[in-house]
Amino acid sequence: MTSLATGVILLLVALCGLSAGSRDIVGDVIRLPSEASRFFRPGGGDDDSTGTRWGILIAGSSGYWNYRHQADVCHAYQLLRKGGLKEENIIVFMYDDIAYNVENPRPGIIINSPNGEDVYKGVPKDYTGEDVTVNNFFSAILGNKTALTGGSGKVVDSGPNDHIFIYYSDHGGPGVLGMPTNPYLYADDLIDVLKKKHASGTYKSLVFYLEACESGSIFEGLLPDGLNIYATTAANAIESSWGTYCPGDYPSPPPEYETCLGDLYSVAWMEDSDIHNLQTETLHQQYQLVKRRTANGNSAYGSHVMHYGDIGLGTDNLFVYMGTNPANDNYTFVDENSLIPPSKAVNQRDADLVHFWDKYHKAPDGSTRKVQAQKQFVEAMSHRMHIDNSIKLVGKLLFGIGKASEVLNTVRPAGQPLVDDWACLRTLVRTFETHCGSLSQYGMKHMRSLANLCNAGIGKEQMAEASAQACVNFPSGPWSSLHKGFSA
Repeated sequence: MTSLATGVILLLVALCGLSAGSRDIVGDVIRLPSEASRFFRPGGGDDDSTGTRWGILIAGSSGYWNYRHQADVCHAYQLLRKGGLKEENIIVFMYDDIAYNVENPRPGIIINSPNGEDVYKGVPKDYTGEDVTVNNFFSAILGNKTALTGGSGKVVDSGPNDHIFIYYSDHGGPGVLGMPTNPYLYADDLIDVLKKKHASGTYKSLVFYLEACESGSIFEGLLPDGLNIYATTAANAIESSWGTYCPGDYPSPPPEYETCLGDLYSVAWMEDSDIHNLQTETLHQQYQLVKRRTANGNSAYGSHVMHYGDIGLGTDNLFVYMGTNPANDNYTFVDENSLIPPSKAVNQRDADLVHFWDKYHKAPDGSTRKVQAQKQFVEAMSHRMHIDNSIKLVGKLLFGIGKASEVLNTVRPAGQPLVDDWACLRTLVRTFETHCGSLSQYGMKHMRSLANLCNAGIGKEQMAEASAQACVNFPSGPWSSLHKGFSA
């Protein structure tokens, strides 16, 4: 028998003996093997007082006009690595179509601010392209390798003393988060997964940072206390979040860039983390700083950062979840935001239009590039008008001209979830898309209207009849639900 094996047996015997006077010996014997395996788990060598830190980073979009989401996630990866998290404990989901995109003026490089460094270098390709799916994201959270389809196979193989940090950046809508693949991520499914993770006893606390429009609706009335989960969102349940470092902003990206480099909330928490000693800054302190910067002086270019779940975890130092960069050890935290908000920002849903317009504006007259940009802009606007008009017409067909607007635009009181029957919402989304084409990242703004139809008792048959009447022509190309599948 090796000296290591002898030592383990002696340790277990000693622990059993110590516990006999005050706790049930049988209970301890049952628990100790799992504790021992946890102690010797590869990659679990962090200080036992903090446990192992895990990170899941996910960009839920694709397309060069959505550059900022993957830039955010790459920046977050660099931040966690500088903080001391091991690569095997960080799982990255991103479509990976930005760095070498023909539109990228610096091939192989991604930046998250006008003068920022390359944040793409060294980022692992755990789940890319068509492997960025809701199923793989949920499987990674739960540590369920057998449920994965594609990707690196990396999951959160956490134990009871571990801390998990999840960061998501993308488009969203009431009750839903975008993905580069269909279906989209629905709030009730996410909450169910977080509850399962808690029930498994495989973490001590979990922090979730969420960048998306109407992101508050993902947790509003859904995330209960008592799961040891602290969540913050870029926006409340009824407003957009914002892109930043966009063409025309101040500060603006380098002139060769025709897209937003980051998102306002995301840049706020990461640029704050970049410069602070995270052993002395708490989650709540960062929340307050990020909230002030993202509100942007309560201007027209800002949103209300929210927090949900076990708010008491806000007293934890950021170090517990993100580690800290040793270069910032001598930085004294000051409860004042030294990072200046931008002069303006771009509504998340309009960032694609900003890209197409800037591309059109800069392209030489008569060039193929100028014609392409004009075509992209016109097609995007046409799709928006089609979706907006179709939803309004469905409402009028179901409730009449006088009452339709009231039903479609109703906002439930704070603390209530978006919808009572999430299965109904998925059914109505799929029914609408069958007749009217894909909602797309823009059309997610109408999820509240579809939820209100469910809350008003509308079923599949009524929705199918109204959608068929509202949409005589079925969209083609990227706006067709036949192109990428249904979002529900």
